[in-house]
Amino acid sequence: MSQLALIEKTQALIAAGDIVGAESVLTELADAEGDGALMVVLEQLPPKDILAVIREYDDSKESIVNLLITPQQFAHAVVIEKQYKDLTRTHLRGMMNSVIFREDADPIEFLTAIGDLEGGSEALADYFTEKWSRIEAFARSGTFDTVEDDGEILSEQALYQSAYVRPRVDLDEVADQDWMQMAWLLRHELPDLFIEMLIVLRAKARAFDLGLDDDEVVEEEDDGKVETGDTDRGKATPAARDDDEESAI
Repeated sequence: MSQLALIEKTQALIAAGDIVGAESVLTELADAEGDGALMVVLEQLPPKDILAVIREYDDSKESIVNLLITPQQFAHAVVIEKQYKDLTRTHLRGMMNSVIFREDADPIEFLTAIGDLEGGSEALADYFTEKWSRIEAFARSGTFDTVEDDGEILSEQALYQSAYVRPRVDLDEVADQDWMQMAWLLRHELPDLFIEMLIVLRAKARAFDLGLDDDEVVEEEDDGKVETGDTDRGKATPAARDDDEESAI
């Protein structure tokens, strides 16, 4: 099968909702022609199609796509995942953990690629949505223990002032290949991105308390007013979707 025909077949299967079939086609290509051939095909698939495959991560088996996707390809998929409107964030957390913490990966490279994209900080905030109080405790005290934390919310200025303090918790203590390790890497290796993510996370929490949707502008008291649309490197909320980035649902 030619490369073009294989891409068309993969996209047709994804459009029909047959994600298992699409992944099988890509796996067969890697088995027959090597990982390099699959990586060439992945470069030509739009982010929405790559996302449709990797968000269905199953920890009971390895996915060749998850193992070979590049940081840039992964970042583009991550920032459009919200189009699925999965309120539980289960798929987002599963695919991020499986790719960022895969055996041969450099987590910092993947996180940097996500942070460099418009919508990256918002995607990271979505990842931590259910752990907001624990992340706030970590930002303030350097530990994830909410009992030790006094509940005070640090201002943005205070966050930057405390960004480069010595870690109170060693990385190996939280190396769970899950949210604690992700938060530790962001705070101590990519502090600017951690703060950007936390500001967006606060805005999302505020929106939830007010019964608003994530897409609605939420102002939060800090050193200044914070809006979800202004907290990313660029803007937190992606601009209008391009046709090739519409949801595959």
